[in-house]
Amino acid sequence: MRLLKQLLPVMVVAFVGGQVVATVQDNAVLCLVVGLASAVLSVFVYAKVVRWSERRQPVEVAVKGAAARVGLGVLIGVAWFSAVIGNIAFNGDYRVDGFGSVTGPVGLFGFMAAAAVTEELMFRGVLFRIIEGRTGTWVALVVTSVLFGAYHLLNPDATVWGAIAIAVEAGGTLAAAYAATRNLWVPIGLHFGWNFAEAAIFGTEVSGNGQNDGLLHSVTSGPALITGGQFGPEASGSAVTFGVLLTIVFLLVARRRGNLVPLRRSARDATTATVAQ
Repeated sequence: MRLLKQLLPVMVVAFVGGQVVATVQDNAVLCLVVGLASAVLSVFVYAKVVRWSERRQPVEVAVKGAAARVGLGVLIGVAWFSAVIGNIAFNGDYRVDGFGSVTGPVGLFGFMAAAAVTEELMFRGVLFRIIEGRTGTWVALVVTSVLFGAYHLLNPDATVWGAIAIAVEAGGTLAAAYAATRNLWVPIGLHFGWNFAEAAIFGTEVSGNGQNDGLLHSVTSGPALITGGQFGPEASGSAVTFGVLLTIVFLLVARRRGNLVPLRRSARDATTATVAQ
């Protein structure tokens, strides 16, 4: 019940905010304002329901230190995607034909901020955190990664491979980032930095949502395994490889800090029973 009490309100804000942002997406300034407002409202609602349902302060979204942590996440996210697109370009499958739009990235900033915040609150703030408390870090990481990948099957040009790639690279990395830092600001910044670089800077497709009007006018062509095809670079082999490496780094940090929650007895017993059958 605690999971539903927290998940449903955040999902409602995400859905309503997403619909409004989609309505005004042709107006860059309105998209920026509405997207940022949706992101702020989502955090407020999340903090409110955590206080109500758990009788504690939501330290994972504490305002103190938030800017620095988001900034760190953004830097990692931009560097991560830059490495991926650089590798695709090295293989000759991505090229820049000139400069694109100046206003497009303004609207994408708000759109990506709303998406990053609401998705991290749902998947890492509610699902991962609560499942981890019942089963341990490893089970929570696997379960939420699968759910995160499946969630992206709802996108227009979604593919099964794209969903699997998202589950492995993004689901794992973002959950590991939360486990390492025990706050939501780093994974939010990481999620935003990746998406913003992908869409607003390099002008590529994002999770099967079509081409974006970014700062650079780009052309991607080549085998889907290298470029990600219509799903975008997130379904590329480079993205999966770098994502797995980054996940390992975050998990090592989490282990060193003592942040990994061991497999709970109830989960261990259920796993043992399943194997025995």
